[in-house]
Amino acid sequence: MRTRTTTTIALAGALALTTLTACANDAATSSGSGSDAAAPADSGGVAKDGTKVKIMVGGLDKVIYLPAMLAQRLGYFGAEGLDVTLMTEPAGVDATTALVSGDVQGAVGFYDHTLDLQTKHKSVESVVQFAQAPGEVEVVSDKAAGSITSAKDFKGKRLGVTGLGSSTDFLTKYLAVHNGLKVGDFTPIAAGAGQTFIAAMQQGSIHAGMTTDPTVAQILDKGIGKVLYDMRTPDGSRQALGGLYPSSSLYMNTDWVNGHKDTVQKLANAFVKTLRWMSSHSPEEIAAKMPADYAHGGATLYAQAIKATLPMFTTDGVMPADGPKTVENVLKAFNPNLRNATVDLEKTYTTEFVKNVK
Repeated sequence: MRTRTTTTIALAGALALTTLTACANDAATSSGSGSDAAAPADSGGVAKDGTKVKIMVGGLDKVIYLPAMLAQRLGYFGAEGLDVTLMTEPAGVDATTALVSGDVQGAVGFYDHTLDLQTKHKSVESVVQFAQAPGEVEVVSDKAAGSITSAKDFKGKRLGVTGLGSSTDFLTKYLAVHNGLKVGDFTPIAAGAGQTFIAAMQQGSIHAGMTTDPTVAQILDKGIGKVLYDMRTPDGSRQALGGLYPSSSLYMNTDWVNGHKDTVQKLANAFVKTLRWMSSHSPEEIAAKMPADYAHGGATLYAQAIKATLPMFTTDGVMPADGPKTVENVLKAFNPNLRNATVDLEKTYTTEFVKNVK
């Protein structure tokens, strides 16, 4: 910690049409904190000519990344004098690409990318840690439930992940290797999220897959799949991964953080206040603040999805003490680049800014 001091298989047929529809809904959309449409009446005001920041989110409508849009809806960015544009790229790994290339100043995605990037000589760090558990769920289709009762049964199966190289890809590989298989024993399928993932499961393009809420809630509601591994809680993370697994976070290029401390502190202020607000309000109250079109399965189901995922979130944005080591252990189990590398975990995150939040 710094204290400042494989194979892609195309999903064919009807899935292609579904994918086009999902892309229209999920494709990089920006919504600055000054948008009246995005902010409720009690947003607390919008910054005039505020400091502009672009943040790429690995799926704005995913509950695991809920703090990003909620901070905007609560007006916390504007209150800090920031003009934040939130963009979305549901594949997750593309959010990291946008950050490293300099297209955006921050990314909301999984902390584990900071370790992977360090082995590629990229210095990126988590500055606000949203979650202490992955929030991911491995679901198995009803059709394959009889043949897949644990990760030991992944051999020869087609397993859905958000995108190749994404955190769902990482965690799926770990579950397989941890249960005695090799990475090449199964076929990862880039099934996306939301309706594309659901369609892949319905059509049999995937036997099982890793996804998040609200997709999980919709799969269970439709009766097309069952939960195999539930990592939405700290206990679920410990059971599946051996410890707390810090996941969703705001991570940024270290050089940018060092050169823009005031802006980073304001972002930390907004996000920590959002996490505190989440911890003191009901799932229904949280759902009511979010854009209506995020509730794909209806308001009640969306609130249930939030309730199921809330335990993963921190209340202060601080990295759990043993979390980085668990992430390193998981990644080294299947990633030869990390297995043979020395990772300086203290350079992958900082608590300087979150600990300064009043």
